[in-house]
Amino acid sequence: MADPARCPWCGTDPLYVAYHDTEWGVPVHDDRTWFEFLTLEGAQAGLSWLTILRKRENYRRAFADFDPQKVARYTPARVEKLMQDPGIVRNRLKIESTISNAKAFLAVQKEFGSFDAYMWQWVDGTPIVNRPRTLKDVPASTPLSDRISKDMKKRGFRFVGSTIIYAHMQATGLVNDHLVSCHRHP
Repeated sequence: MADPARCPWCGTDPLYVAYHDTEWGVPVHDDRTWFEFLTLEGAQAGLSWLTILRKRENYRRAFADFDPQKVARYTPARVEKLMQDPGIVRNRLKIESTISNAKAFLAVQKEFGSFDAYMWQWVDGTPIVNRPRTLKDVPASTPLSDRISKDMKKRGFRFVGSTIIYAHMQATGLVNDHLVSCHRHP
């Protein structure tokens, strides 16, 4: 039996294919999952997503299974320990941003009741379904990702530029950018 048609960006690596088929574009409604994707998207800046997927389990271990309350309490000594961990991206700014993002994440939860409520308000609770025919039809950022990025930066988040936020929106199902030829497009 032939493989179903997929977005070409996922290639043939089994880890990437599984991510494409089971996670990318699926609406997220769990705050810990939101924090996980926020952390991983920030870590990915300048690197390939496959590199980060391969390190995902190490990130879970290093960042308390993406519990923002625990991560917000990480100390400078913990940062130094993480800088020695070959299982994650050893970039001080990215590690420190994960900790400061955890604090900003908790503030958003307090203000909105959940991070989920904060993110879904940007799309009125309904995913944006695009109809790209080729990868060239998929933007790197949009006016909406610009607005979300600006608001998140104002709230103290780091590594949340518009391109990272648009990738975050795609990963968490706020926007569906599966190609129309892909079996995952609705």
